[in-house]
Order: sequence, then structure tokens, then C-alpha cells
Amino acid sequence: MTQFDQRNITMMMDFYELTMANGYFANQDKDKRVAFDVFYRANPDEGGFAIFAGLAQVIEYVENMTFSPEDVEYFRQQGVLSEEFLAYLENFRFTGDIYAMPEGTIMYPNEPILTVVAPLIDAQLVETAILAQINHQSLIATKARRICYAAKGRAVSDFGARRAHNVDAATYGARAAYIGGVAGTATCSAGQMFHIPVSGTMAHSWVMFYQDEFEAFKKYAQAYPDGTVLLVDTYDVIHSGIPNAIRVAKEVLEPMGKRLLGIRIDSGDLAYLSKRVRRMLDGAGLSDCKIIVSNSLDEVTVSSLLLQGACIDGFGIGERLITAKSEPVFGAVYKLAAVEEEEGSFQPRIKVSENVEKITNPGLKELYRIYDEDGHAVADMIAVAGETVDLSQPYHYIDPQKPWKNRKFEGCTAKNLRRKFVEKGKRTETLPPIEEIRSYVKEQLQHEIWEEEQRFENPHRHYIDMTPDYYELKMDLLTETRRKHG
Repeated sequence: MTQFDQRNITMMMDFYELTMANGYFANQDKDKRVAFDVFYRANPDEGGFAIFAGLAQVIEYVENMTFSPEDVEYFRQQGVLSEEFLAYLENFRFTGDIYAMPEGTIMYPNEPILTVVAPLIDAQLVETAILAQINHQSLIATKARRICYAAKGRAVSDFGARRAHNVDAATYGARAAYIGGVAGTATCSAGQMFHIPVSGTMAHSWVMFYQDEFEAFKKYAQAYPDGTVLLVDTYDVIHSGIPNAIRVAKEVLEPMGKRLLGIRIDSGDLAYLSKRVRRMLDGAGLSDCKIIVSNSLDEVTVSSLLLQGACIDGFGIGERLITAKSEPVFGAVYKLAAVEEEEGSFQPRIKVSENVEKITNPGLKELYRIYDEDGHAVADMIAVAGETVDLSQPYHYIDPQKPWKNRKFEGCTAKNLRRKFVEKGKRTETLPPIEEIRSYVKEQLQHEIWEEEQRFENPHRHYIDMTPDYYELKMDLLTETRRKHG
């Protein structure tokens, strides 16, 4: 088998999901419905928020889950699963429901971003794939937004494919980066699959192939007169690259009625070089020529360059974006929240830990975003599923970190952040195009999310509150659990 053979993504699961499912099948528990929540515990890079991404791929996965005869035979060869269970897998289809935030929603730790309500085996078998998609894409989307924020309106492009962890990481990472705000990608597969703008000019090898730098630049300009961007650091930026770029602009492009679109610098002291280059280009009458830089950049280096007064119009960001190098693990988890004991009646379940931050929020629940009179998001609030939340008058709520405080929302409105995207294994609506998801991220950050939450240093903490009924449910369950298990 080669990487070009058809592969069944259903098989992207941990084997323990199968051993557990086989056990549930043997115990005749396979049809009991359960609820699992996806949430994460900390924002990457000690940031103030994260961006939810990967929902489209989660839905695509559950809609197409199926095991081929070859897959079932592979399981048989492991010598662990029963023949009855293997026969069951031959006709398996996901039949559950999925509730989630819309893709692109700004999200915070310890709130349920996605919930699977499904027969026990269905809910168990989807765990790894759901987490893989959400963890990866949410991480890259969040990193991209940080870099775009640092760029202060200058164009940021994804250059990361060759440093990604594999071809899927490059492709889906480019999708996530575009959701997070980059202007485009150099990755053709992502451009084709997700309709992301693609761009690319030259590498150093183009310049090195020809006898001299001017000849290389000339041939490129003749081939692409409407989009000439020249890589000027192959030999010497100041004494060779820029003089040859200016010469091409004057001797090749201007006689054709064209302008030199830009130059790119990929090494050296980018702040110093960009300022020198800007003066040289302006002096040659090329004030409209853009300066683009690359070379192991991230939000820290981008911020530093701009603080130094660098004359930069755009950034190509590679490895530190596509791998989220500074913190490459997102950490979303998939935890049991409720079990249906009687038809339609779900009993909450809670995970208790010596680490307080690992105690889960139990039961079926709703998640509301609370807005002040100016439309700013002041908090998120967890409620019991089906609970009425009426903010038309002062509303008492609980801050779980300071439950003794008398807290009220006054003059506020609430929006339920989640809705059903999958019912009985099939999507309930047409998902938005990627441009719409990207715009949704931008809209929230411009108009809803406090600027103080978006800063890099000591961002304001977004509050995750609870309704009194939900807080009481959680405390009662903790008390009961302590009584049963010590």
C-alpha cells in the first residue's frame, strides 16, 4: 500500500476505543445513550482566548464512518475482538447527534465547545478523530490570529507546508490559518480543497540557476510582468539584490508599462535591511514596491520588527505558524458528561481529580455568551440543558471561583452559543464557506471581544460563570461522589 492508495479515515482511532466498544457490546450496553463533552483547559501561549476550528471535518468524518471488509479483517487479526462485535462493525454507521459552537467562534477554557449525544459505542468510536481535528485546527487558527494581530493590518501569508508535520497537517493547517486571519497560503492542496487564495514567487534556487542575479530577475519579470516579486537576499541585499531589482524595474518592467510589485527578504537583520531597502526603492521612484519578509517569524518577532520601525508591508510565516512552535499542543479532551438511565432522562457524570482544574462540568448543558449594552461579551455562562435564562431583569449567577460573591447581570443579553449540527448521523444544515467563517472570527474580535483579552501580556481573563441551578447540580454531584468514593 502506498500513500496514494485510497485510505479509510474511519480507521483513525485509538485501539482502546475498540476494546471498550467490544466490552460494551458484550455487556449489551451498546444502545444506551450517553453525552460526551469536548473542552480544553488552557489557552495556548497564555493567551486570552482560542478559536474553534475543525467542525466541518468532524461532521464529514461522522457522516462517512464505515468499516471495509479489509478493516474488519485487520481487527480480527489482532485477536482481541469478538466475532459478534466484528460482524456488528461491518454495518456500522454513526447515528448520534452533535451540538457545537459554529466554527470560528471565540472560545475559552473549560466550556463545552462540542457535545456528542449518541449510543455508547457510537460516542466512543469517534473520540480520537474529533479531538485530532479540533486540537490541530483550533491550535493553528489561534496561532494565526496572534500573528495577524501582531502584524497590525499588514498582510500575513502561510508559507509553512514544507515544515509541517505531514501533508495533512500542511493542508488542514493552511485551512485553520486562513480562518485565523492569514491572507492566503502557498499550499496548493489547501487552495484547491478550501478555495483559499494561493500565491508563490521564487526560491533562491531560481536565482542560483542562472549565471547572474540580474539575468534571473529579468527572466522572472518577463515571465510574470503583472506580479513580479523578487527574492533579493541570495547574495547581498544592499549591494546586489536591490540594485538588480531596481534595474529590472526600470529596464524590463517599465518599458512594458508594468511596475515592480515587491521584493522579499528571507535572511539577515530584517529591521535594518527593510529600512535601507525602503530608502533605496523610494529613491528610485519605486515607493509603491512592497517589502515582504520571511525567515522563522512569529508574533514575537513580528511585534519586535514593527517596534523597531521596520519598513515591512507583508510577512510570510512558515514553521512557527504551521507547527505552532511556541506551544504545539492544544489539549482539548473528550469526557463523559451524562448517561441516559431512562428514555429521555440523562443522569450527570463527573470526573473528580486531585487537580481542581481537572474536575469536569457534568450533565447536559447549555452555554450562553453574555453581552453588555454595547455588545461586548462580558462572560460566558453554563446552564442546565433546557433551563430558562431570562436577562430582562437583574439575573443572579455564580462565579465558580468565588461562589460566595453576590453577582448579577444587569442590562445584559444572552446568546446560546451552541446548536445541533448533526442529528441521527446527518448534518442539519449547510455549513458556511471558509470566507464566512473567517469573517465571523474577525467580526467577533472587532466588535464583541474586549481588546484587553487580545493582548499578549497578562490578557484579561474571560469569566466562565454558572447559573445557580447548574452550580447546585455540580456541587450536589461532587458531594454524592465524595460520599460514595471517599
